Amino acid sequence: MAGPGGDHILVLNAGSSSIKFAVFDPNLAEKLSGIAAEIGGASFLRIGDHDTQSPFIDHRSALQAILAGLETHGFTLASLRAAAHRVVHGGHKLTQPVRITPDVRAEIAACSPLAPLHNPHNLAAIDTLAELAPDLPQFASFDTSFHATNPEVATRYAIPKMMETKGIRRYGFHGLSYASLTRLLPEISGEPLPSRLLAFHLGNGASLCAIKNGKSIATTMGYSPLDGLTMGTRSGGIDANAVLRLVEDHGLERTKAILNHESGLLGLSGGKSDMRKLMLDHSADSDFAVEHFCYWTLRHAGSLIAAMEGLDAIAFTGGIGENAVGVRARILRGLEWLGGRMDPDANHRNAPRLHADTSKVTVWIVPAREEEMIARDALSLMAAA
Repeated sequence: MAGPGGDHILVLNAGSSSIKFAVFDPNLAEKLSGIAAEIGGASFLRIGDHDTQSPFIDHRSALQAILAGLETHGFTLASLRAAAHRVVHGGHKLTQPVRITPDVRAEIAACSPLAPLHNPHNLAAIDTLAELAPDLPQFASFDTSFHATNPEVATRYAIPKMMETKGIRRYGFHGLSYASLTRLLPEISGEPLPSRLLAFHLGNGASLCAIKNGKSIATTMGYSPLDGLTMGTRSGGIDANAVLRLVEDHGLERTKAILNHESGLLGLSGGKSDMRKLMLDHSADSDFAVEHFCYWTLRHAGSLIAAMEGLDAIAFTGGIGENAVGVRARILRGLEWLGGRMDPDANHRNAPRLHADTSKVTVWIVPAREEEMIARDALSLMAAA
């Protein structure tokens, strides 16, 4: 690999127990990527195809190991042009990509109560880089910002306004995935972005988004990423009184663990959260979990189609959306009443175009490229400066 020329972008995506990273050149070609995973546990560092077992007690130590690993591949801190971060929650103020300043950092911190499993770790990466390379420009792209165009009637809960002003409202997530999808789909299809596009981001975390004229007008996740579809370990939508009952029976912290880490496909199947394993295991519980996932995806799809007052196109992204042939087929069968017709051979091949010639609705697979979108945001901001 040729050494960097001082104009590469380091993208960091810090989660609750991991940090994903990628290095992009000025043409947005990915040069190197990897992950520091299982932070605080049986942690390891993967750079490219090489894994190294290493104890990371916290995100700071994991990031230091990432930077040391990048240096062995020719990417030193001094050689980088900028670092760009995925920040999960920007609240109602941070609705566009920004360069990180003390004021922006303070606002990200103020949003931490809205995303306690993510924003503090995003800040740990930001602060560590600021200490190690104080002159390195840092930028942030927010997972909530794509949904800032949702109308108030879609974001407001029917609760007293004094509570809504404390930030209890619908935000929506997976915004970087949807922003990337709207940019890539015209390149894949060779056509303008459809006016009424239903986007399926299906993975361990899953959501839908109604995109009308390129703007999000409705999405299935709400105040947190727990709402909406059945997910890998998250319950998805559940009656508030059922949650209160769980709190009464198990206490607050145990209820949080149940709904976020022990529910969804994992809870329904009795132990499997990976869709690939569920599709291979035709036990009654596994089959029911897959059907539950598809059924509730379709139920929510109907709601978002109504919000757009029709449908022109469907796009699948995410690990399940891009690879689970059977799940896509089940969902598309459930939407045939709209005039959509799937090409079974194309679906089996995971082809970019999934619809038959007779279909009234176009159907596409769009690769998830969130890290590239983050790098693109940073480059755009630097070009505009």
